[in-house]
Amino acid sequence: MEYSIRLNSLYICVRDLERARRFYTELLGIEDEPDRPGMFVLDGFRFMLYDYQAVGDTVVFGDNCLPSFLVDDLDTFERKLASLGAPIVFPRTRILGSDVLEFRDPEGNDIEVYAKAKDAT
Repeated sequence: MEYSIRLNSLYICVRDLERARRFYTELLGIEDEPDRPGMFVLDGFRFMLYDYQAVGDTVVFGDNCLPSFLVDDLDTFERKLASLGAPIVFPRTRILGSDVLEFRDPEGNDIEVYAKAKDAT
């Protein structure tokens, strides 16, 4: 290959930036960047909330982008989702040595979360 390439950011569209900021601040346990509202930096990766209405864009919500987060304890994470009122739209399923689920955020985005299965070899 003649060049290197690295994925370093992901944007999801939101209808209500402030609501989404509150949700992801609580879910991720970190604040968004002070000079970039809606941008959360996780180990150098930028997870950004895109306020499409502020710039006059038109978007279609649904399953066109599926962010995937790795967690170390899926049981604890599921309790956090329940406390935030985030519905699980794909129940916990074992896939290739990981336990995977999907939830829907308050903006209508489906988000995947997975953890290495505790009993996987």
